[in-house]
Amino acid sequence: MSRNILDEAHLHSAIRQKIQDNHSDIVGEVQASIAANDVVVVGMRQNPWPKKARQALDATGIPYRYLEYGSYLGDWRRRLALKMWTGWPTFPMVFVKGVLVGGAEDVKRLIESGELKQMLSGKSAST
Repeated sequence: MSRNILDEAHLHSAIRQKIQDNHSDIVGEVQASIAANDVVVVGMRQNPWPKKARQALDATGIPYRYLEYGSYLGDWRRRLALKMWTGWPTFPMVFVKGVLVGGAEDVKRLIESGELKQMLSGKSAST
């Protein structure tokens, strides 16, 4: 799969640093959490879907790190940097072993199918 992202050759050199620095702190924080934790849930206040993802993980006893960034009216510009970085359009963003697996419904499907436990154990579906 390839994502359609504007190639650096099509960015004027005067704006490249601004693009690189645009809310890089939030992306760096999420990247650090992904590196340090097997499961990371990135969400926001007032949105019921991050809570549903966390409840599903809690029900299975799977530990996770939760990062919360603002609400519908606050911090949306910072959250936009995460959407641009991942290509995922909504919250939550759930990462397992460094892989973006989707949102709440996606993590529930992985739990129900047993694939989430396989991912966490490092075993493939065929083992």
